[in-house]
Amino acid sequence: MPDWLHLLAILSLLAGAIAALIIAFDIFRHPQHMWIMNAVWPLVALFGSFAALWAYFRYGRLATRKAHHQAMHNDEKPPNMTETPFAVMVGKGVAHCGSGCALGDLVAEWLAFLVPAVAVWFGWQTIFAEKMFAVWILDFVFAFSFGVIFQYFTIKPMRGLSPYQGLIQAVKADFLSLTAWQVGMYGFMAFAQFYLFRHLLGMKLEVPTVEFWFMMQIAMWAGFATSYPVNWWLIAKGVKEKM
Repeated sequence: MPDWLHLLAILSLLAGAIAALIIAFDIFRHPQHMWIMNAVWPLVALFGSFAALWAYFRYGRLATRKAHHQAMHNDEKPPNMTETPFAVMVGKGVAHCGSGCALGDLVAEWLAFLVPAVAVWFGWQTIFAEKMFAVWILDFVFAFSFGVIFQYFTIKPMRGLSPYQGLIQAVKADFLSLTAWQVGMYGFMAFAQFYLFRHLLGMKLEVPTVEFWFMMQIAMWAGFATSYPVNWWLIAKGVKEKM
């Protein structure tokens, strides 16, 4: 492994961890009005790094519990609804989806590495000769599950729905968004695994390496790019909520 790539991977992962810790500390002092966003912002920072840190302090801070209560007291719209451009609202919606993907992928990748039989259950050595493809199915299962949970705790309270209605709407809101995200993420990870590492460097990306998770950070940005237009359409149509 080239030394420069190893060092770059370490620095990138450290930057994400530092950004996540800064956001988590600030959220502890200034909780978000929508409690699920207390988890979303630090998770997004793990791959979004200092870009996520800037977005949080520029727009995320507009949606604190204190800011919302103050606006309600003054009979005004919350500042996150009046001072956030639509394009940024879409970006927040994508990040909301991405946080569930990030958490799901973290759990799935480590689970498949620590318990290889799980990959076998999802088709490795029977359907897929390449373990990565079987793990992708596991990734999707976990990412979709976390994504629906995150959407549920966003849509249900905002629309005042029953638990069943909230679950149905969460599934509708997250399926297209998450699928679009995973397409971008899988596409980049395939490019990184088969071309950048196996073809150019002559080695395989492995889960317990900083290089793997550095590539995953970049893959998350690819997922953000492919999911953004889908989220624009979903929010414009009212399937997903403005944030």
